[in-house]
Amino acid sequence: MPFAPICAKVNNRISSLDYKVFSTKEIEFLDLTSPSGQRTYLRTLIFILTKAVNDLFPEKKVTVCNAVSNGFFCYIKDDKKDRTPLIDQDIERIKSRVSEIIAADMKIKQHAMRTEKAIKIFKEQDMDSKVKLLNFTGRMFSTVYEIDGYYNYFYGSVLPRTSMVTLYAIDKSYDGLLLRIPSRKNPAELPPIIKDIKLHETFYESRLWQEIIGIQTIGDFNTAVEEGLSTDVIIVSEALQEKKIAKIAETIAAQKDTKIVLIAGPSSSGKTSTCKRVSIQLLTCGKKPLQISLDDYFVDRERTPLQPNGDYDYESIYALNLELFNRNLNELLEGKAVRLPRYNFIKGASEMSDTILQMNEDNVLVIEGLHALNPMLTQQIDDKHIFRLYASALTSISLDEHNYIPTSDNRLLRRIIRDARTRGCDARETIRRWPSVREGEDKWIFPYQDNADAVLNTAMLFELAVIKNHVEPVLERVPENCPEYSEAYRLLKFLKYIPKVPEMDIPGTSLLREFLGGSSFNY
Repeated sequence: MPFAPICAKVNNRISSLDYKVFSTKEIEFLDLTSPSGQRTYLRTLIFILTKAVNDLFPEKKVTVCNAVSNGFFCYIKDDKKDRTPLIDQDIERIKSRVSEIIAADMKIKQHAMRTEKAIKIFKEQDMDSKVKLLNFTGRMFSTVYEIDGYYNYFYGSVLPRTSMVTLYAIDKSYDGLLLRIPSRKNPAELPPIIKDIKLHETFYESRLWQEIIGIQTIGDFNTAVEEGLSTDVIIVSEALQEKKIAKIAETIAAQKDTKIVLIAGPSSSGKTSTCKRVSIQLLTCGKKPLQISLDDYFVDRERTPLQPNGDYDYESIYALNLELFNRNLNELLEGKAVRLPRYNFIKGASEMSDTILQMNEDNVLVIEGLHALNPMLTQQIDDKHIFRLYASALTSISLDEHNYIPTSDNRLLRRIIRDARTRGCDARETIRRWPSVREGEDKWIFPYQDNADAVLNTAMLFELAVIKNHVEPVLERVPENCPEYSEAYRLLKFLKYIPKVPEMDIPGTSLLREFLGGSSFNY
């Protein structure tokens, strides 16, 4: 292996490197080029960081928030649960202590103990979010990790020794810090910091609202469900999202020159529902939205770019007829009548449709698609006419303060239930295709997300509890003897921490209905 093993796949289940083999097993070692290897490495660094902060500032706690800026944003809270801005001196002390713990080559011990004992330990360490999480599981035993008398809980594997964390960075970021680990593409290097200002602000806004309503972790959510407040959580979450969409529409309507709204987002981010709901809100502002599908601007199949394996690369921006798209938009902006193209997916050819579009003063074009934030898409259009909106499921609720939920997991679960419901595609096939989908996002979406004029968080506090009803039966049908079982098992394992909430209180206009079914919109 070109890079050291980080964890192992044992009978298609991820295990730590100190797993003891007593009978015949099929074992595959994984390094930092694998998602599971990266998760294991990150958990270990988070564990070391939390111990370092506990050693230096016993009265303060680390909260791991979200992936942003090519790293993982964390902040510090004091005994009063208030955020404590970190100064440069604090960062340097933390970095020094983390370095000392790693250099000491401390053993990371794994303890299987009765859950009530684990709960007692975390009460003593003032880790309320872990106490709430473990109280819900109903398990007799739980696995707890220890570094030199400091305990923590993670829902996945960690490295057996601190010295195995060899490459990392801790940088000051806003009022907290940014953890960085090697990239999967090149584990020998750290990725550069990128300025995801709008993304960070959106995450911050979401977490601020969660603090106000008192639900920041799954443990808090579980408590709310037990108290019969799930309907209230749904109503408030939907109202907050609708309020945000209305505000975006008002901003667009107030800009007299804006004639084109471009909506982009990664797979299963809810772009289509966002497009429809923004259009409704524009109507309430006196604007008349018109919609164009980027799919109708695909070039003929023989002109479509190819992937390295020879397959057609429909996710490339060069799979679109950019010249025709820009010409049509400029003609529409000039008030001309335009006959729109239609792509015949069976023939793999562009055809002229019967649809003729013409804009008047009150019209706004609303266009959603993979490349909507890419400047190349509208390079011949005056930017003053364009408003760009980025929509993504920016999951801000965490399992506990140290176990954040990746936004990509939220989107994958959405895609699994939609594929199973509308495309007859099982979870195994969706999981198999997911790495390719993510590669396309890394190439064509994420580099341009900060070009957006506004960011809409399409994730909601309650959604994993509703998705669970639909996705568990689909995931459970993935056979144990196939490679995709590992990911299915991981997703099922983390869903066990979340209660089931019925979907009857979710309105037909909810963005989540795009995936669950029962929407008031036609797709």
